[in-house]
Amino acid sequence: MERNVNVIKDINGNNIVLINDIIFKGKRQINWNDVKNYLEQYVGEFYEIADTKDIIYIGKDLPDEYTGSKYTHKLKGGNAKAKANAAQGIPELLEIAQGKHFKENNAEKHKRNAKNGWYRYDSRFALPVYADNGEVERYNVYHASMLIRHANDGKMYLYDILDIKKETSNPFES
Repeated sequence: MERNVNVIKDINGNNIVLINDIIFKGKRQINWNDVKNYLEQYVGEFYEIADTKDIIYIGKDLPDEYTGSKYTHKLKGGNAKAKANAAQGIPELLEIAQGKHFKENNAEKHKRNAKNGWYRYDSRFALPVYADNGEVERYNVYHASMLIRHANDGKMYLYDILDIKKETSNPFES
């Protein structure tokens, strides 16, 4: 699938994944089955986080967790649309991720698939906001946490993207 995604720097020199197309639209709600189908293309791929040189794999569980997690079901409006469209930039979001934090696995249900715990990384992305005439008016910038499970096979897998929050700083103009 063709992707229109770039990594750019903000005025402070920090990386942002610029997602130029809104492919998951919805006035009332997002069709998460479409997002799930889109995510299937990444299964079996792996990406390197530039900051830590960690290799992050995309496992078969990502499409289900990304679209069916408790976090996803709570999302409404702009944040739901942001998470759905962030799926387009997963390779770049992993590449620019920073701030690696470890957390022990305490959940019984993840005893097998996250035996070695969890990692979170911070990443940022921007989505276009369109004017009435269809032209890009500006971009809204979002922060996201990349949730990585450290499996008993020793590999690290992207499990979900959480804590998506629109940044309150001024969005940048196109």
